[in-house]
Amino acid sequence: MASQPKTNAMRILEQKQLPHHCFFYDCKEFTDAVQIAAMLGQSADMTFKTLMCQGKSNGYYAFVIPAPCTLDLKKAAAAVGEKSVALLPVKDIQKVTGYIRGGCTAIGMKKDYPVVLDAHAAAYEEIIVSGGKLGTQIHLSPDVFLQATGGRCMAVTIE
Repeated sequence: MASQPKTNAMRILEQKQLPHHCFFYDCKEFTDAVQIAAMLGQSADMTFKTLMCQGKSNGYYAFVIPAPCTLDLKKAAAAVGEKSVALLPVKDIQKVTGYIRGGCTAIGMKKDYPVVLDAHAAAYEEIIVSGGKLGTQIHLSPDVFLQATGGRCMAVTIE
């Protein structure tokens, strides 16, 4: 495969000299993280998706959860000190984050939004997140992810 252009997420990890590796695969349109993991023979549980929410105060938040899990909106709101949060409409993802649906990652968004990595991540030495565009993944430790995003690790999924 030819050399891939770097995304903001990749540049930030390199600038901060944080250990990670990138993985590229063929993807022309949005496919959910569970299907991508299955297609690539990866564990869906260690593949994390980024969900953007807007709080009652109008602030934006990134919640990074295992691909097969569902975000618990009450836990998510409590984690960021909001009365409530709602998922950001798909049409607004690129405008708010700078990334397209399916390529959204909490690393290197347009602005530094608060990031919450679900507590399930602590069970893994390495997690997989989007690399900032379709067909790109970043493999890194949960600790490195938290360093890169300034995020916190908390339980925010439905059990």
